[in-house]
Amino acid sequence: MVKSGKKFNIFEVESNLTMNTLVGTYECKVDTKGRLMLPSGLKKQMLPLLEEGFVLKRSVFQPCLELYPMSEWNLLMDKMNGLNRFSKKNNDFIRKFSAGVKIIDVDASGRLLIPKDLINFASIEKEIVVSSAINIVEIWDKEKYESVISDSEDFADLAEDVMRFETNE
Repeated sequence: MVKSGKKFNIFEVESNLTMNTLVGTYECKVDTKGRLMLPSGLKKQMLPLLEEGFVLKRSVFQPCLELYPMSEWNLLMDKMNGLNRFSKKNNDFIRKFSAGVKIIDVDASGRLLIPKDLINFASIEKEIVVSSAINIVEIWDKEKYESVISDSEDFADLAEDVMRFETNE
């Protein structure tokens, strides 16, 4: 734990291989083979996780890809393993959620290979955006990302709905 000499009841940081948050949005390029060079700012944040590998999958709600550090993926799988497999709805969800999932390694040069089927799903061209999303990384085609982000009026309504804190009055 990190201590600063003052006692903080709310904010304690544990130093281990699980990650809590990633920060940053980066514009990058994918080469013709589908290789992506991790931006150095993001790579520095992910250094403790590079050896364990990653899982790359289709996003459920957007036409982008989600890169999970293996430790985060395992936490999610622990939750999904609790689903009742004798429910058709649960089985259908698991099947669709798992479609296209790939284990990904980052090579010694800091590159990861995006498989062709996932490139096609996200309509990735040469220009991409790699954006942190708390504990995972989203990989977007640049034009699609800018289109989703540019709707500021929709974001204001969304922020109000999602971030509204109830008070006990």
